[in-house]
Amino acid sequence: MPLADSSPSVGLRKKAISAGVWNIGALVTSQAFRLGGNLIMARLLMPEMFGVMMIATTVSVVLHLLSDVGLRQNIIQSPRGDDPVFLNTVWTVQIVRGLILFASTLLIAGVAWFAQALNLWANNSTYAAPELPLVLAVTGLLAIIFGLQSTKVDLAVRAFQQKKVVIAEFVSQFAGLLAMLAVGYFTRSIWSLVVAGLVSAIVSTAMGHLWFEGPPNRLKWERDALKELVVFGRWILLSSALGVLALYGDRVWFGGSMTAAELGVYSIAVLILGALQLGIQKIFGAVALPAFSEATRTHDTARLQTLYYRLKMMFDLLCLFFCGLFWTGSPLLIHVLYDERYAQAGDMMAILSLSFFTMRYMLAHQVWIALGFTKYQAMDNIIRVVSLWVLLPLLLAIGGVKYAIWGAALHTFPTLILVFYVNYRLGMLDLKRELIVLPMLVVGALCGELLTSLAKWL
Repeated sequence: MPLADSSPSVGLRKKAISAGVWNIGALVTSQAFRLGGNLIMARLLMPEMFGVMMIATTVSVVLHLLSDVGLRQNIIQSPRGDDPVFLNTVWTVQIVRGLILFASTLLIAGVAWFAQALNLWANNSTYAAPELPLVLAVTGLLAIIFGLQSTKVDLAVRAFQQKKVVIAEFVSQFAGLLAMLAVGYFTRSIWSLVVAGLVSAIVSTAMGHLWFEGPPNRLKWERDALKELVVFGRWILLSSALGVLALYGDRVWFGGSMTAAELGVYSIAVLILGALQLGIQKIFGAVALPAFSEATRTHDTARLQTLYYRLKMMFDLLCLFFCGLFWTGSPLLIHVLYDERYAQAGDMMAILSLSFFTMRYMLAHQVWIALGFTKYQAMDNIIRVVSLWVLLPLLLAIGGVKYAIWGAALHTFPTLILVFYVNYRLGMLDLKRELIVLPMLVVGALCGELLTSLAKWL
């Protein structure tokens, strides 16, 4: 009789479970570092500094996503993902992209300085902050550092070797945290936030080359590999270019509508929710895409469907619980963690928590990528962009920032039409499964109410 774990599905399940366990550990430590560091820095720095840093970070991320051709996803998904020639071509493209991004950031910093010199912004706008141009220029160095990151890390993700990936992230984050606290303590300046990102990126890149196993990276330019990158990445490029306008459009609009202090308060709400959402996405994403891709490479449709439903059930329950919990419990959380300068972040975070409801369909995107249907992800982001960039200016004109925050929270809901349609065509839409998890939303809301009532009673 064959052993129970000799089948491919059981072997894949073991690797996926192991990867998930390591990513859960990474989530806990990573978010503990991030939240702990933010709590300390909120007492050392003024809210205005967080507002300026939010704009600088947004510019950096926007540029990265506008040029994202799915290099990491391609390594994980491609049959040539462990071919040194393919990997080195990817690495070379990555370096060129980093240099272009750095030059673009310097150009934007120059434009920001020139606009300030001509007094093009309102005096109370975050864009008018005098530190912004130089902060933009220095943070541009991140593009070069990330461009040098080794493809060995991607190979580790492809092979479910999450232990090393998690440890490397832990070490790099810890180094960045120490640098931020040291510079923040002695200078009380925004440069503590800038230095933290640079140090973390340098440590992460160095560990990728020196500690991970795999073929060393060399400059290479193979035509077949480039062709595959273009074919796979063209829809991801469009998707990322559109997605960045959806993900960061709120900060673009609010940067001109809020003072630096108000944007700093908003950044706290976004930071807490974003850290949790990013952590959840990393846990499930690190397991989902490699697992879905392996099932796709073996043409096992039944296994792909089973994997999707199992992961989605857990993902749905978690997202819906947090949606309800933060809807009722956000003001209490901000009151406990921060001083009165950040009190408004509680109400903002309660509204933004509605984004958890649609976030749970992220796993559908992972299936689309594994199947090579990246065009659907691009369509999803088109809907997000149109929705956000119509809602925000309209709501700003009607009721100001308070109304516009609702637009930032709800703009993803129209994408559910596309998700249901595509999943139905792929045979992965089960209405019973969609409805059976909804009570978890009420459970989360009741838990938030209970915690708030207990805090008032105590």
